[in-house]
Amino acid sequence: MAVRCVYTDLDGTLLGRGASLFRDAEGQFTLLPARALEACHRAGAEVVIKSGRRRAQVMEDARLLGQSAYIFEMGSGLVIDGELTWLTGEWAPGEESVHAQIAASGAPDALLEEFPGLIEPHAPWHLEREVSHLFRGLVDEGAANALLAERGHAGLRLVDNGTIGRHETALDLPGTPRAYHLIPAATSKAAAVELHMRARSYAPEECIAVGDSVEDIAVAAVVGRFFLVANAELGLASAPGNVERTEGAMGEGFYEAVVRALAESR
Repeated sequence: MAVRCVYTDLDGTLLGRGASLFRDAEGQFTLLPARALEACHRAGAEVVIKSGRRRAQVMEDARLLGQSAYIFEMGSGLVIDGELTWLTGEWAPGEESVHAQIAASGAPDALLEEFPGLIEPHAPWHLEREVSHLFRGLVDEGAANALLAERGHAGLRLVDNGTIGRHETALDLPGTPRAYHLIPAATSKAAAVELHMRARSYAPEECIAVGDSVEDIAVAAVVGRFFLVANAELGLASAPGNVERTEGAMGEGFYEAVVRALAESR
């Protein structure tokens, strides 16, 4: 069956070193990600970017890539042809943004107090957000979510969005720092992808997804095939059966996933 849609993460997946479409994982110039986008266009497959970035950023990225649908802030919102749908469950934007409501709940402060020296706001990317609170550091995700539940914040969850560079934080961490999003429990990239599929009348077997994080791999449950790029620090032992790893990292892995899926769908 033909591939009708490709869902892809941005940082660490479609984009290479320095968040550039034209740099590979080592920072060398490459056209492979752009060629993969061209291949999708020629095959009539829509490309939808799904990212933890805020809406204004993802909107500009989608515009530059020539795409009319995109998912932002870890699935908090989905835009299709200019129409925005919030996917934040009980946390509805109104007079105050969901981000402001979460701040007022005390949940972000609880995390910072419980894990001193291990987590901090991911400045400056934590600013001007509409839903998620963005952190960086190195914490046990399970322990963090248990704390939130104990403090009465069961409607929220902390999710791991992959590694970041050591130069991005001054925290003295025991390992590689990671980016984390505090989001409504109902929010996920998988839920946003599933809603987009329904809106476009795409069947799961007509869709593939590409990513590099735990939150990305959850999308495997709603698409036909999922590709984990080589730079992802995740194994396949406990992954769903439709998950496969690329040999290439970042944008080159995206290219490999697209070419393989398109070739095998004919």
